[in-house]
Amino acid sequence: MIQAVGRNVPRKDGADKVDGTAGYVDDLTRPGLLHARTIRSTIPCGDIARVRLDFDRAGFTIVDARDIPGRNLVSLIVDDQPCLAVDQVRHAAEPVLLLAHEDRERLIEADVQIDYVPHTPVFDPEASTHVFKSVAIARGVLEEGLRQADLVIEGEYRTGHQEHLYIEPNGMLAVPEQGGGVTVYGSLQCPYYVHKALCVLLNLPADSVRVVQAETGGGFGGKEEYPSIIAGHACLLALKSGRPVKLVYDRTEDMLATTKRHPSIVRHRTGVTRDGRLVAMDIDVLMDGGAYCTLSPVVLSRGCLHATGPYRCDHVRVNGRVVMTNTPPNGAFRGFGAPQTLFAADVHLERIAEALGMDPVRIREINALRPGDTTATGQVLGADAAALDVLRAAVERSDFHRKREAWRGTDKGIGVSLFFHGAGFTGSGEVKLKSQASLELTPTGVRVLASSTEIGQGQRTVHAQIVADALGLPFDVVEVATPDTAVVPDSGPTVASRTTMVVGGLLKRCAEEMRARMGRLTPKAYLKKHGPLVITKAYEPPPGLVWDDDTYRGSAYGTYGWACDVIEVERDPVTSEVRPTRVTTAQEIGKAIFPLGARGQIEGGTAQGLGWALIEEVVMRDGAMANAQLTNYIVPTTLDTPPMDVVIVEKPYAHGPHGAKGVGEMPFDGVAPAVVNAIRSLGIDIRSVPATPERIMEASRS
Repeated sequence: MIQAVGRNVPRKDGADKVDGTAGYVDDLTRPGLLHARTIRSTIPCGDIARVRLDFDRAGFTIVDARDIPGRNLVSLIVDDQPCLAVDQVRHAAEPVLLLAHEDRERLIEADVQIDYVPHTPVFDPEASTHVFKSVAIARGVLEEGLRQADLVIEGEYRTGHQEHLYIEPNGMLAVPEQGGGVTVYGSLQCPYYVHKALCVLLNLPADSVRVVQAETGGGFGGKEEYPSIIAGHACLLALKSGRPVKLVYDRTEDMLATTKRHPSIVRHRTGVTRDGRLVAMDIDVLMDGGAYCTLSPVVLSRGCLHATGPYRCDHVRVNGRVVMTNTPPNGAFRGFGAPQTLFAADVHLERIAEALGMDPVRIREINALRPGDTTATGQVLGADAAALDVLRAAVERSDFHRKREAWRGTDKGIGVSLFFHGAGFTGSGEVKLKSQASLELTPTGVRVLASSTEIGQGQRTVHAQIVADALGLPFDVVEVATPDTAVVPDSGPTVASRTTMVVGGLLKRCAEEMRARMGRLTPKAYLKKHGPLVITKAYEPPPGLVWDDDTYRGSAYGTYGWACDVIEVERDPVTSEVRPTRVTTAQEIGKAIFPLGARGQIEGGTAQGLGWALIEEVVMRDGAMANAQLTNYIVPTTLDTPPMDVVIVEKPYAHGPHGAKGVGEMPFDGVAPAVVNAIRSLGIDIRSVPATPERIMEASRS
């Protein structure tokens, strides 16, 4: 039998997507279907004085907060966000009222007017006094480290919003069931998040709520928690009308209303010796959470845990907070928190190298974390720590030093960034999740039962590869069940680079036990002799993994991935537009289970990072996105994406299936600092992204 792991097998979701038979939510329909619309606030904050329905209501189903049978909230980390606003609104585009009708045209034409008593909004996170979450990390004695320093360098670094812009906008189809239950089909990442939220909102027992993932056209974190809101809205209308209801956002509504990447302000004060050693790091992290908490605590947490960059330092203080502003809530987005703080860390290190007159690669070599080193939280790194491996691979492959010297005084620049990313949930997160996965024997092979969702990243394929090899069966006989809360166990959310490492590990254990039970019997023979066989495994933390959520001490992650980007740019001397011309990236991911998919994740995350670094600017006016359309929110196309040389480095993680870590999040993390460092090599001091032509022109004059 040919081994599946490490080979480029056909994707499990490939054929249906190519021939058009894959069923996305807007492809689905039911007899008697109603279409839905959300009526939203038009001011950033204030009291709701009156709602006026200036249309013929015949045939309409209308829902407001009084129709909610359970608790009027979106159940997540903090119970602060209502499903529908009642007396006041805290951000523009906040849901207030729901309408449904079988005729889309009548639905769109329905005139609803809301009268408000406006309040004074807070848009500046530095002026906000409402803190959602604060984090403090300390190692050593900061003042002692500063006394050891020959030089102290300070800097402030800013990052902006970013729109997820998944190919398929958000959407849900809710179907009322006999007995008062409901089934939801949707574009989503986390079926059990939606399931939990619906049980609370609808006051229904778990077995009366069923959540099924429809084919999903991308997520990037934007379909982690937000689908709970859309599912809730669709279900409220479906239960009141007694008819199926479909609620699908158009692109403008999706951009206006849904979550974005948290903007950040990060300040560094760093002590360094003349020979380039970092001896003190004082870091302040401020993030803008928007109007409600959503996932801001985990975004801030990861941001603070990555705030030092992949660098060793004995004396560290990191203080972070995420605050409320009267803008739409921000949420998870690829890297969630790490890109913001890693941007600051690596651009700041570039400035330190410049102040010392030191080669930018050399200062990274001196300070890079190594196996056996201790992080700011007290975690001792394992033998798979690979900062130097990826740094040297990318620098050599890109011919960094020759190009940097040859391009001095020209409009060509080259920059380097070194970065890392914790794989899986932070600290005790995986223990609290208690994730489960199952494997079911079928007459022709096996079926994977997990709530991990396919959102384009290749999850179905990777899980099937792991299972096939562990069972000693052909890849083709491994089926992957649709994530359906009535069928699959809760395997945790499809986020945080955990799907292959954690859930894949559970499935490998299931397959190993199933193989032992089957012996030499074929699946068909075993079922005939012994009857049905389903193996379920639950998450068990690796030995020695200890974490304290209160003190932020211990092992923050089971392991880390490591990466280095070298990015080449060219500046137009007239327009100041900077264009990336080549990317060389070395990424250490433990083991590439599906090499083509891993490479695709690296290339895709890098392209997405180039957008955030250079051109993707969310323009906010009066607390609302002013450029919520693709004519003026610009993202990279294939014409904007330079050639990419991808080097995959494998240093296996002892507790990952076949040594695998995660790959989805990390490729985004290092792009912006490498781009800005390349711009710095042109003599232009940029400390915020996106580095638009306007910002570059202004910096060139200063």
